[in-house]
Amino acid sequence: LVDAASLKEGIELACIAKSGFSYACAVLSEDDPAVDSFHEDWADKELLSSNSATLFGNGRFVVRIIEQSGKIPVNRIVEGEKFEALLTRFLNLEEFGLGSEDAGNLVDAIKDWIDPDDEITKFGAENGYYQSLDRPYACRNAPLDSVEELLLVKGMTKELFYGTGEKPGISGYLTVCGNGKININTADPLVLRSLSDQIDQEMVEDMLVYREDEKNDLTDPAWYKNVPGMSHVSMNDLQTTSSTCFMIESEGLKENMRKRVTGTVERKDSKLKVLAWKIE
Repeated sequence: LVDAASLKEGIELACIAKSGFSYACAVLSEDDPAVDSFHEDWADKELLSSNSATLFGNGRFVVRIIEQSGKIPVNRIVEGEKFEALLTRFLNLEEFGLGSEDAGNLVDAIKDWIDPDDEITKFGAENGYYQSLDRPYACRNAPLDSVEELLLVKGMTKELFYGTGEKPGISGYLTVCGNGKININTADPLVLRSLSDQIDQEMVEDMLVYREDEKNDLTDPAWYKNVPGMSHVSMNDLQTTSSTCFMIESEGLKENMRKRVTGTVERKDSKLKVLAWKIE
């Protein structure tokens, strides 16, 4: 009977979590796709979850929508110099503690991991290197399915990827989905600094102040030029003010039990496509 009760509770919690996921999808579908910022309903975790307890007998869900288009689209590195330069600037940020040589070598290796050929890029690595390891595996030679796959790339360490107590990890700033444009309305300060070698920390802080002011229009991707001292800055057409990719985390809660559903969705116009999801 105990096992049967536990199974029943688990099924109910999964249903609650799935309901939260579906609700988040509905919110994104109804949102105006022309512009996305942290001022919108989808970005308000408390608002998303506020009425969930009224929908269930003795359970509720907590939903969080995590925008992904404000991150660096790592798969695009093979599509042109501007994306390679973007990733290089990012890895060269002092917060990660990489020297310029190590950062450059890692960019070469990531490019070789993703590009379809077997030609080594400068200090990168192709199939010959990976097959010579103690535990050999094949070079992917295709776009990444997940950011975690970067842990297989030559030169990548867990410390760099996940971070340490002193330094952030790069994983939280990268994505494998999206249309290649970075939403400057939602991008982290480290990503904003990587968009151009003309951008310094003071400019980033001024951008954050500008976009936090609800009176400012964040529709035009060139709004950053309204920030003092940035009229001359070029982001090489890497920026946008709308988002196409979101991660949804929905947790079903009942007394002291919980179950989580996570997934990634892609939005085109107002239509959503679920790219991946799982129950935890």
